[in-house]
Amino acid sequence: MVSTRGYVYSFGIVVMETFTRRKPTYEMFVGEMNLNLSDVAAALEYLHHGCAILIVHCDLKPSNILLDDAKIAHVADFGIAKLLGGGDSMTQTMTLATVGYMAPAEYEMEGIVSTRGDVYSFGIVVMETFTKRKPTGEMFVGEMNLKQWVSNSLLADAIVEVVDAYLLGAEEDHFVPKRDCLSSIMRLGLACSAESPEEKMSMQEVVVTFNRIKINFLKDTGVE
Repeated sequence: MVSTRGYVYSFGIVVMETFTRRKPTYEMFVGEMNLNLSDVAAALEYLHHGCAILIVHCDLKPSNILLDDAKIAHVADFGIAKLLGGGDSMTQTMTLATVGYMAPAEYEMEGIVSTRGDVYSFGIVVMETFTKRKPTGEMFVGEMNLKQWVSNSLLADAIVEVVDAYLLGAEEDHFVPKRDCLSSIMRLGLACSAESPEEKMSMQEVVVTFNRIKINFLKDTGVE
């Protein structure tokens, strides 16, 4: 058991009575852009940079993120997690993560496990959460995938056409700050899921970026 800063990570059996199972992909971001994924980012940051032994989750996806009654997100299911010690930054495994969420460059060819794989998965989860589109959805065939779809929308300045309409709301209040916030989050998701491991952000950088996005949104909307 690794207990940290309000987050609890259980290796093996998660005591389900502690949590309320919900669908974080569709419910984590409600109201005034409640950035619950920042909880997940903080959890991964701790696993990668705050533990005595570096821990790689290896299978981050929406179904492995639980929300408690206070809507705090908890990372769960460490069944295929890897411990990296002795200064190691990566290892190899024969156990692959879930299709759609695993980093191609790190898993498909060599079975390499590093923190960059978790960062990639986190980027996919971010984009899925805000678009309500699974990376393995039927609309993604051939060269079109979730990342390309989001990237195309940003290039065309049409992010509002791909994000969940519920996030923007029916009212015109704060439309521009919400749009800009969503664009920033989508760019963060794309940066996390860069193809090359060397191009990916660290979870420390992700946490800093998430906090900056949240601060800017609150400032732009005048929310205390």
